[in-house]
Amino acid sequence: MPRTHRLALPALTAAAALLLAGCGSDDKKGDGTNDADGSKTTLTVLAAASLTDVFKQAGTAYEKAHPGTTVKFSFAGSQELASQVRQGVPADALVTADTKTMDDLRSETGTPTVIAKNRLTIATAKDNPKGVKGLSDLSRGELKVVLAAPEVPVGRYSKKVLDQQHVTVKPVSQEPNVRAVLSKVSLGEADAGIVYLTDAAAAKGKVATVTVPDAQNAVASYPAAALKNSAHTKEAGDFVKWLSTDEAQKLLRAAGFQQP
Repeated sequence: MPRTHRLALPALTAAAALLLAGCGSDDKKGDGTNDADGSKTTLTVLAAASLTDVFKQAGTAYEKAHPGTTVKFSFAGSQELASQVRQGVPADALVTADTKTMDDLRSETGTPTVIAKNRLTIATAKDNPKGVKGLSDLSRGELKVVLAAPEVPVGRYSKKVLDQQHVTVKPVSQEPNVRAVLSKVSLGEADAGIVYLTDAAAAKGKVATVTVPDAQNAVASYPAAALKNSAHTKEAGDFVKWLSTDEAQKLLRAAGFQQP
């Protein structure tokens, strides 16, 4: 055999070995049990901003019970999350703050399950210096009121309850999610805003709250679903199912969310 052929064979053999190793790595990732490094599964969960605090706790609890899985959350307004899903952003599960947003994505998700409910409250500056007593006060001209934008679930709920009480509000700003509304109030950039009960509870000591009676309130439902384009279909489904377990529901109740 010519010398050039003898030198080429080891190189070809090494190249073939690398190719086979690469195929093996792809197979591991594709079966939904491992990430690219073959070690553990990383689930990316798109979740409504109002779930930020409780889902961080839930993620820790889930990882403890499922040592081979890491849960990463991306929090934003539900309408922004929906846009990400439509754009094909890599993710495994979705949890929104309303059923409408989830229903509009039915071609992208598995069957959704409502995992929790929530209600609205009025957040005011600490100690409520403007003396806000109810929804009707939000129409007062001297008040700086901030609301979520109408395409955001909490913005839609806010508009609904205000319309039902025939209260006209001219907000100083319309925010992309409920946490942004809460931030404006807690920083003193607004006198009042409508947020979820759970968000106000998370900001205890930074804002005061004014109760919205049940007869005037709206109920927010939180559906969760695995995404069809998930690289970890089984694990995504397992996480969604876990959100309805006693362990997860206990965390949600402690954070102020209501039973689904």
